[in-house]
This record gives sequence, structure tokens and C-alpha cells, in this order.
Amino acid sequence: MNIGIDKIGFYAPHLYVDMNNLALARNVEPAKFTIGIGQEKMSIAPITQDPVTLAANAALEILDEQDKEKIDFVIFGTESGIDNSKSAGVYVHGLLGLNPHARSVELKQACYGATAAIQMAKGHVALNPESKVLVLASDIARYGLNTSGESTQGAGAVALVISADPKILALEDKSAYLTDDIMDFWRPIYSDKAFVDGKFSNEQYILFFQKVWESYKSKSGLGLADFEAICYHLPYTKMGLKALRTVLEQGTEKDQERLVENYQISTTYNRNVGNIYTGSLYLSLLSLLELNENLQAGSRIGLFSYGSGAVGEFFTGILQPNYREHLHVDYHKQLFDTRTEVSVPEYEEIFEKTLPIDGSTVEFDIDSDPATICLSGMKDNMRLYINKHN
Repeated sequence: MNIGIDKIGFYAPHLYVDMNNLALARNVEPAKFTIGIGQEKMSIAPITQDPVTLAANAALEILDEQDKEKIDFVIFGTESGIDNSKSAGVYVHGLLGLNPHARSVELKQACYGATAAIQMAKGHVALNPESKVLVLASDIARYGLNTSGESTQGAGAVALVISADPKILALEDKSAYLTDDIMDFWRPIYSDKAFVDGKFSNEQYILFFQKVWESYKSKSGLGLADFEAICYHLPYTKMGLKALRTVLEQGTEKDQERLVENYQISTTYNRNVGNIYTGSLYLSLLSLLELNENLQAGSRIGLFSYGSGAVGEFFTGILQPNYREHLHVDYHKQLFDTRTEVSVPEYEEIFEKTLPIDGSTVEFDIDSDPATICLSGMKDNMRLYINKHN
């Protein structure tokens, strides 16, 4: 039985800042952002969007009534959790009106959380072939204004339906994974901003990729020639290329050209959104599938997931017949085309707006947010959500 990605959707907030303008405001040569790390635009979450609403909006456009009935497991991968007790998955389950006879949980391991969710989903479907699992990857990356990590912030979510006989990508059984207790990136519970040892994290990312790649080759007997493309977790778009370059010599010149070309295509969406942590790998996959119209059914796609702290995994999928018919290319194009650019001072003002932490009641102007699902305010220490279609 094939199990894999049956549907995939994406959502980003309607606001962004141009990285050229941010660089100038920070007295940095713009090429350091646009070429050095490979970022062009950075999505900004207004106060009316949080990880729950981003995930719910990502799922909203891809689910039909049959999905809502068949989904009996919601797994929310995030490192931007909004509650130490209640899972973000339960909120989304309610906002989308899913089958009540379902499990809903939240998983955490930095940017690896959604990959863990997918592997858990595969096991559930294997035991329950008629079931579908909704996997959500949603985060808001915050390092702070005028910090070294500011240029690698972002906001967005990817939603995936995992099922038997998937229409888009059948996930293969063999994978390789690795865990090591390191401190390259972390966010203590008292901080809404992350801490990172950037140089160390880059080194570990590459090391983890090399180790799981070699392990995968030993398990599978496959090599670069067997892959049409390899997608990477992208905290910034040059990161994956650094890792890919360390193994390119294992392939022919033709292999190298194919993999680098498809890598560049896979970074397009990420370059215009920024870092979305758990969703970054799957946004890269979505970019490849939607923007490369020449990919053929039967092609093998490699996927490298990395979550600081650290856990890494390399796994693979096979493109299914007529997979393009099940993508939401036009919707995602419209999402990008209708975003609004804000100035750096406007971005800074939006960034500094935070929710009260003293139980205060507050209401937000959701009319200024075009999203269907929004955070409308807080009351009695509870976040209040609105689905404008209900």
C-alpha cells in the first residue's frame, strides 16, 4: 500500500518587507541579504495572525467535505506553540469543523516537528487505510529587531493531507535519521525570541546532512543518479545549497546540473517568504512541484529535514501520475501577487505589537486582514478566533 502526500497547501500573511530596504535600514550591503543568504522578501505576521490561524488558513483551501469526515488525526508540528497545555491542533480542528472522532496533538522538535508528524501519520494510515491525517507545519520566526538573525525571520504555514493511494507523492519506506544533543538554536520558555549560534548551526546542518545521506545510501543502495531533485529545510535559501555542494561530486556532470537547477527552483517560494521553521522543507517541496512543470511522474524526490538541537532525517517520495492536477498553483500565485509591501518603520511597529500577558481583554481589527481565519482578540486569558465563513 502506498502512503504519502495526497494534498498540500500553503498560507503566508498578506504583509512583507523587501530585504533590500531592510538591508539599507540596517546599514548592510543589500547583496548580503539577497545574494549572501538568498532572501528577497520576508513575510510579516500582523497581530491578527498566529501559528494557529496560519495553519488553519493553509488547510482551509485544500480540504473538501470528504476530507473533513475522513481526517481522524490532526498533528501540528511547530516551535511557536501558543499554550503550554492545549495543543494548537485542537484549535485548528475546531476552526475547520473536522470530524469530532479524531485525535489532535502538537509535536515539537525545532524545525523537524512536521517531519516527525508525517512519519507518525504514515504509521496511522498503515493501520487504518481508510483514514486521512492532517499534518500542519506552522511557525513565526522571531529573532528580534537589529539582531544577527533578523534577516532570517518569516511567517507561514504548510498543510498536508497524508493518506493511502496519495495523488501527489508516495513516500518510500527507507529513511535515515540522527539525533545529537547540541545547543545550536533554542528558545527558553520565558522568551518569545530565539537564541542561535549561527556558525555552529550551519556546521551541524551540513554535518547532519552528510551523515544521514551516507546512512540512507547504505540502507537503500541509491545515489544521486536516482534523484530528480533533493529538497532541503531552508532557514535561508543558501543553506541547502551549501549542504548539496558537499555531495555533488558523487554524481555525473548531468546529475549535478539537474540537482542544482531543481534546487534553485525549490527555493523560490522560500526566498519570498523567509524562514517558517517546521514548514520550510515542505514549502521548498511545494515550490519545486508547482514551478517546475517538467517533472515527470515516477521521479524520486529526496527530502532533508533538520531541527536544531538536533534531529535530522533524509527520506524520499515518488511523484504520482497526474500529480499537477492536484496542486493549487493558481491560489498560491494569487496569494503572492496580492501581498502588501510595508516600509521598514511599519514592519518594526508590527513586530513590536504583542499580545497582553496579564489577562487583559483586547480586540483586534480583523477587517484589515484579508485572511478567512483570524485572531480577533483575547479575553479571560483565552485567544479568540474567527472563521469569517462561519
